[in-house]
Amino acid sequence: MPANTTASSPKKKKGRRARLLVIVLVLALVAGVGYGTYWSISTVRASFPQTAGTLKLDGLRGQVDVKRDNYGIPQIYADSDEDLFRAQGFVQAQDRFWEMDVRRHMTAGRLSEMFGSEQVETDAFLRTLGWRRVAQKEFDTKLTPETKKNLQAYADGVNAYLKGRGGKDLSVEYAALSFANDYKPEQWTPVDSVAWLKAMAWDLRGNMQEEIDRSLLTSRLTEKQIKELYPSYPYGRNKPIVETGGINRATGKFDPDAKPSDLSGGDGGVNSPAGAAQGLNSQLAALSKTLDTIPALLGPSGSGIGSNSWVVSGNYTTTGKPMLANDPHLAPALPSLWYQMGLHCRTVSASCQYDTAGYTFSGTPGVIIGHNQDIAWGFTNLGADVTDLYLEKLAGDSYQVGNEETKLTIRNEVIKIAGGGSKTITVRSTGHGPLVSDRSNELEKVGQKAPVSNAAPDRGAGYAVALQWTALEPGKTMDAVFELNRAKDFKTFRAAAKNFEVPSQNLVYADSKNNIGYQAPGRIPVRARGDGTMPAPGWDPKYKWKGVIPFDELPYEYNPERGYVVTANQAVVDAEKYPYLITKDYGYGVRSQRINDLIESKVQGGGKISTEDMRTMQMDNSSEIAKLLTPYLLQIDVSDGHVREAQKLLEGWDYTQEQDSGAAAYFNAVWRNVLKLAFGNKLPKELRVEGECLNVRPADSSAPDDELSERVRECGQRDTASAQPDGGDRWYEIVRRIHKDENNEWWKSPASRTDSATTTRDQLLARAMEDARWELTAKLGKDASRWSWGRLHQLTLKNQTLGTEGPGFLQFVLNRGPWNLGGGEAAVNATGWNAAGGYGVVWVPSMRMVVNVGDWDKSRWINLTGASGHAYNAHYTDQTDKWADGELLDWAYSSQAVTQKTADTLKLTP
Repeated sequence: MPANTTASSPKKKKGRRARLLVIVLVLALVAGVGYGTYWSISTVRASFPQTAGTLKLDGLRGQVDVKRDNYGIPQIYADSDEDLFRAQGFVQAQDRFWEMDVRRHMTAGRLSEMFGSEQVETDAFLRTLGWRRVAQKEFDTKLTPETKKNLQAYADGVNAYLKGRGGKDLSVEYAALSFANDYKPEQWTPVDSVAWLKAMAWDLRGNMQEEIDRSLLTSRLTEKQIKELYPSYPYGRNKPIVETGGINRATGKFDPDAKPSDLSGGDGGVNSPAGAAQGLNSQLAALSKTLDTIPALLGPSGSGIGSNSWVVSGNYTTTGKPMLANDPHLAPALPSLWYQMGLHCRTVSASCQYDTAGYTFSGTPGVIIGHNQDIAWGFTNLGADVTDLYLEKLAGDSYQVGNEETKLTIRNEVIKIAGGGSKTITVRSTGHGPLVSDRSNELEKVGQKAPVSNAAPDRGAGYAVALQWTALEPGKTMDAVFELNRAKDFKTFRAAAKNFEVPSQNLVYADSKNNIGYQAPGRIPVRARGDGTMPAPGWDPKYKWKGVIPFDELPYEYNPERGYVVTANQAVVDAEKYPYLITKDYGYGVRSQRINDLIESKVQGGGKISTEDMRTMQMDNSSEIAKLLTPYLLQIDVSDGHVREAQKLLEGWDYTQEQDSGAAAYFNAVWRNVLKLAFGNKLPKELRVEGECLNVRPADSSAPDDELSERVRECGQRDTASAQPDGGDRWYEIVRRIHKDENNEWWKSPASRTDSATTTRDQLLARAMEDARWELTAKLGKDASRWSWGRLHQLTLKNQTLGTEGPGFLQFVLNRGPWNLGGGEAAVNATGWNAAGGYGVVWVPSMRMVVNVGDWDKSRWINLTGASGHAYNAHYTDQTDKWADGELLDWAYSSQAVTQKTADTLKLTP
């Protein structure tokens, strides 16, 4: 069990205090030996926030009340917008300033100032992208005066908290950091808040990794094979978000009610020339590696990661009003990426406009996902292709455009390093964007082959790689956050969505008048040529972006006839019915169709959906690939008694992935081995993963445990180069399309030291079953009846800075877990894992909420961790046990309900 507690149990509180004393003693010992000093209980507790009584807050016009419940979740009450956001800044800094400080250093490319020389390469890459520079331009030129005023008030609140505090008074991490350098936090600025939106846009940037991977595949696979690994979206099986309507020829706008005869059709985009990226595998492989160095604070992105949201009309709910569910899937973080809070004007007026609650980011004012007194909204990643890689032909300080040479834009950036010293880098950009190839030693080397001849002498025989990305242009997303918080109906909701430019998200909507809806917003490029799936030749002007899809032509729905809207990263609209290319790399609709099916099964025959039904749907862990493959696995004639013992686990299995399920453990191990055998060794070396050895089956399956353990040790030393694909429902779709073809080429796999080669589907499945049996024997023991999915599928929460790379004793202090989880990749309860890396949880529903529209106090919510970022604070991980069990907390919104749940009240006075 994880070393964490809830706030409600006195027994657990005593246990927590006991553990705290143990940790303090360990810290004292280690710090005393290592640094000639020691920490005390006061060091750990010094940064805990004051949550009751009275504090003076400079700049306030009137008193502000901060009411916290038993989980430390704050609800702020004020009489002006300025006071509201100043108090929000103060309160978030109380709970999460360390997290905020690390985030702003990351977005500015200044991590080296905190953590030293190991972060220089990461800083160099982020300086090249220039997130902070773009955020500054947004603040200076794009945002409204009202938004700037709110941002400044928030910054003033953060700085009021910082005044007179430093080191251990801010967090235990600063106390640890002071051992290594003399870093001191600086004042917070409005641009620090804006820049974090760039980090989130990067995390949700779309298909850049797929673009790189497809290019790398050209070295080893045919065009036909690559298409098989990136199949088209199955519109006939998995519904897109918007099922009807399109762009009306007469009006030039998207019309969700237009008849097919009135629509402008689409072709899904044209194909890029296959040769555009030939010979660039070494450069692109290095770029892929560089992308992986972005701090774990952002976590994994790409195939598999996603989110769920859906909204159901009151016609189908037990309350008679809409219900809205949302659970964004992101990398696990400690503390959680999200921060729950309420922002309430005591009286909503022109001078105090907000009465909203939900989830926000530490360091950012307003509420990102949630509801106000009139509407509720949720997000999932739309997955639009908003990035393109361009190959650039350079000559000195110029690059080629058509038949002309154009000067590169060049600037120098100085990276300061903790402990002294600095490094100066040169950032070069073309009209497409920054040269990301300059940030890698391998990318600086030339390719041995090139798509055209006469490469510039200073680049040898190769090309530079530039990144064009919509988020590198100043936008108005911060305006959209405040506009969403104030929106009162679908019209004002859409007006806010128009400014939500990056990251491009699916927005679901519901209001207290029983309306539901959907809007696809975002700045999505229109390409003059090519489809964005492969790097384009930058020297050819025909490949320039020629604009973005006009907002009025982006898909939306309002009160669709079916009575609900589901978004889970599936296709937005049928490409054959829509004239613009949004992306060719949607998720494949496994989760979304499962949610559609669950809703339809509930409302058929007049059934009604309750809050509990919505919660249960969020926890649905049914495996679609198991439904497809298990019947084939059960048909395999197994002679080995031990493998047969494992096979029997699948008999009668209902395909649910509960944490105590032995069948789920075995099936997922088989699936992992199927991917390895069918696809892994066929991938080019640049996409192979140096992972754990899968085939640990001894030559004699009756070998005793000690012999098996020795074989596992030998295998780990000898046989660790396992090339495997990652997870995600793309692989479900790939296998679905070949599973009936018993002799498909993908079922062929080479012989190993213990197995013969396979040539058919059933041979490969049999070998995967054997390998999975002995892999789980090594991991979980010989007795298959004692296997469980949760013992394989574990979540460990790691503090995203010192908890991942800091000294071991700090990781011990800051990290929590493991938790045994159910769910899995491409399940609605998307506790994702990556076949290339094992069964550990690498992305999660980062929060869950179910909003009862109009009866707001009956809404429910949960966070992955807790309100506090302070290790050993009662609210550090006090929601995680309930999150893991699929429970939701009551979500008080009205003043009366908040007062009833208030455990502490802090009065902030001028």
